[in-house]
Amino acid sequence: MSQAKVVQPVQFADARNALRHVFVHDLTLWASIGVYGHEKLEKQRIRINLDLAVREDARADINDDIGNVVCYEQVVTAVRRLVDSGHVNLVETLAERIAELCLADRRVRLARVRVEKLDVFPDATSVGVEIERAAP
Repeated sequence: MSQAKVVQPVQFADARNALRHVFVHDLTLWASIGVYGHEKLEKQRIRINLDLAVREDARADINDDIGNVVCYEQVVTAVRRLVDSGHVNLVETLAERIAELCLADRRVRLARVRVEKLDVFPDATSVGVEIERAAP
């Protein structure tokens, strides 16, 4: 009888695979998001978490130069710009767009994106979606 293969998720920080973990946690923004009429009239609070597996060049020194790394400030600025660009119906759509934005940098090999709506139900801290996307 053969054993089924278990697929393990990629580790974000992984020396053997030369991966660095770049993250943004608990970024809280106001977004125009939702399918209901009242959600299209007023912005609501969302929380975004990003975990990026970034390919390192083990032979290169970063030389303490921000130009040689994936800059989390630039990632946050781009996410803010995306969220401010207009209404989105689904948290799934926003998560996909954020993942695509992150993966546009060829050094980013994997992006895990969580988007949460914070004020939907009085008896729940948040609702939302988490996705993981890999570079082609």
